[in-house]
Amino acid sequence: MDILISEEKGVRQLHFGSDWVQGAMRIARPYALELEYTREMMAGLLLNPDPNWPRTALFIGLGVGALPKFLHRHRPNCKITVVEISHAVVAAAQMHFKLPPFAPNFQVEVGCGADYMVTAVANNSRKFDLIMVDGFDGKAKVGPLNSTAFYLNCKAQLTGQGYLVANLLSNQKDSQQSKQRLLDAFDGNAIALAPCASGNVIALAHIGAGFNVDQADLQTNCNILKEETGLNLSNTVAKLIGASPKV
Repeated sequence: MDILISEEKGVRQLHFGSDWVQGAMRIARPYALELEYTREMMAGLLLNPDPNWPRTALFIGLGVGALPKFLHRHRPNCKITVVEISHAVVAAAQMHFKLPPFAPNFQVEVGCGADYMVTAVANNSRKFDLIMVDGFDGKAKVGPLNSTAFYLNCKAQLTGQGYLVANLLSNQKDSQQSKQRLLDAFDGNAIALAPCASGNVIALAHIGAGFNVDQADLQTNCNILKEETGLNLSNTVAKLIGASPKV
């Protein structure tokens, strides 16, 4: 995999051998979420505003590390595990995108995310309050991460108050099939937000945490989150309100 780094107007970007942006960091604000879809992937913080949630989080796919960096900074007690298939991506995140040093509550494992989930289920490993899936190759393919079997394994590793958050692409030929796989795996307990301008679609699923947060509470949670972290999810609130009960 060819790793390319570019910079323009104060924003550093990661590419996998093409112009397609795999991740971005504003150099002056390295812990902020620069890309719209990464901000929307934090929708779980609107649904569960407990400052001690999540206690455990798993990220499948590292990119520039924007998502785990943000959570590590603003939920420092959360035990974070990242699974990334490429040593080169991990090295790039360390060298160019201020990935935090490895520590007991911030671990990065190099390997296939789908294999990791199979092993976790087989070993009855620790469950997670939050699982985020954002893994693509240079051709925007996700491979085994886009399968019912993978989603079922994610489901098995969620806590009762947990959410799976997956980054899908609306311009993929099988985008509707992807949504259906998620819906099937989670027994209908899944929603998809309206697409971002980039074409990314953020889908959420749960095994019991629910989506039943009313508009006033969502807006209150949004205001608190913005005050605490600088993250403005007003647009995400509107998308959550408008999301169908199904993906």
